[in-house]
Amino acid sequence: MPGLFYDGGYMMGMHGLGWLVLLLLLVLLAGVFLFGRGRYADREDDRRETPHEVLRRRLASGELTAAEYEERKALLDRDGGRSA
Repeated sequence: MPGLFYDGGYMMGMHGLGWLVLLLLLVLLAGVFLFGRGRYADREDDRRETPHEVLRRRLASGELTAAEYEERKALLDRDGGRSA
């Protein structure tokens, strides 16, 4: 006579694959953690450039001559670095 918890052997297959389901769940969680961690770590680099940094970058790339750089830097220094 079958016992109280006997299900006819149906659940044996599910218990046998349970480790695979757990493994897939752990891999999924690890991927979400690592992917999410990488995305949020990049936010530190998304800060805005200051006006002086923009000027230095434009001078270094050749967009501005040294005279234009000095003129614009003097304007920024006079205004206290405030941007419009």
